[in-house]
Amino acid sequence: MDTKSYNSSTKSPIIQEIIMSNRIGAISIILSKLLNITPLKALKMFYSSNACINLHNKSTGLYLYGDLYIAEDFINEINSNNIT
Repeated sequence: MDTKSYNSSTKSPIIQEIIMSNRIGAISIILSKLLNITPLKALKMFYSSNACINLHNKSTGLYLYGDLYIAEDFINEINSNNIT
């Protein structure tokens, strides 16, 4: 596979959506372990957070960070907002 065609295929909106969905699933698993909650509850909590909004907003650059960093960012958010 030629590098040029590989790069253009990863820029596809569908591919980007699949990658983001995978990352959010991984972040939810990390959160479920750190917070001792079910993965589904972690997913619901994450989707309603500013951390998730920032992850989707390319201008914040949060998408460039690792999943554990993003999970810790979310935990800092819930600790500062007393979200349960």
